[in-house]
Amino acid sequence: MTTADGTATARAADDGPPAAGGPYASWDRVVVWWDAAFYALLTLCAVSLALTDVAGPDLALALGCVAVIAVAYAVVGARAARTREVWRARAYLTVLVGATAAAATTAPVATLLLFVTFTHVWMLSEHVLDGVVFSALVCAGVTLAVAAGEGWSVPVLLEVAPQMGVAFVFAVGLGLWVARTMRQSEVNARLVDRLRAAQAELAASQHAAGVAAERERLAREIHDTLAQGFTSVVMQAQVAAAALDRGDEATVRERLATLEATARDNLAEARGLVAAFSPVPLHGATLADALDRLGRRWSAETGVPVRVETADVGPLGPQEEVVLLRSAQEALANVRRHAGARTVVVRLTGGGGAPVALEVLDDGQGIAPGTEEGFGLRGMRERVSAGGGTVAVGPGSDGGTAVRVLLPARAPQAGTERAGAGAASPGTREGEA
Repeated sequence: MTTADGTATARAADDGPPAAGGPYASWDRVVVWWDAAFYALLTLCAVSLALTDVAGPDLALALGCVAVIAVAYAVVGARAARTREVWRARAYLTVLVGATAAAATTAPVATLLLFVTFTHVWMLSEHVLDGVVFSALVCAGVTLAVAAGEGWSVPVLLEVAPQMGVAFVFAVGLGLWVARTMRQSEVNARLVDRLRAAQAELAASQHAAGVAAERERLAREIHDTLAQGFTSVVMQAQVAAAALDRGDEATVRERLATLEATARDNLAEARGLVAAFSPVPLHGATLADALDRLGRRWSAETGVPVRVETADVGPLGPQEEVVLLRSAQEALANVRRHAGARTVVVRLTGGGGAPVALEVLDDGQGIAPGTEEGFGLRGMRERVSAGGGTVAVGPGSDGGTAVRVLLPARAPQAGTERAGAGAASPGTREGEA
């Protein structure tokens, strides 16, 4: 079969592999049915010729033509249908057209072979021009053959020619329509294949992005919780060891108690990460309570007083609370490692439909110009940015460093906001060493 633009429909439209589900993917199985139909039609034609009043040399000629067509297809045509070799197809079609015309000279019933002939012309023609030319040759040959069988009379020619003209138009129109349909079916099958491939690629890409995002999230969570907790454990162990060398049993017990509390908190955080829960300090508590506990524990570990101010905080959503708590943890960790501060202030304002601001202020040595941001601060910026907020790090008004986190205003949602984050707090708390 050929397509409207002259390419073979027995293979892919662009000479690539056939599309799965298209008309060419199972071509070898389809050709088997073509063979069965061909031999069935040829047998019916032979039976029809034998049952008519055609006899003697005419019957022998007609049946001989049928036999020639059968042998030619078995030897050449069937292979051409599978390999799509042009020379084989043209050789077989030449024999087919000649045998059909010769059979038509014996009796009008021999024109039944046209069903076989037109079908094979369009199935085996690799180009539209081949299909049109061989269809025209069939019609012209049969017209002349019928006229010759009737004695070459003009009335017979005038009667047969229009009929064969109709047959020619019908054969060409049907052949082009079937070819176009198969071509479009292949195009659609290719589009479906590409769509499936694109969906699979997109799914793989989304999976990879999800894995990367989850890894990054876990890295930030571990840095903001477990890593800082282990740093505290190491520091407390060092202080306890030094106190033990001095024989200061009270300090040793105090530091061991702090070390145990920190280790328990870390264990709870680790379990929370494994279970993908919200931060442990926020379980059953407001953000103000969590910040208060964070400040008191940090002060106990470092000996630096921390003042937590949360008096004017309105209701906050769970996502906002997580971002703000992790930001406070990272800011205090940086103060411990780099600032050398004497006092620290943690201030939380806003919420309840207004922008939320978290400030961590220290009176330490500040940040040297050109200092590159570490993983923790970059993670803080990414976390806050994902929530639509911003992070500003710079010198404080009274020296030291100021870290400011600003989250945009969000409309309160019933059932999702915690009770006022600052409602349960007295307003200002201070952690003592």
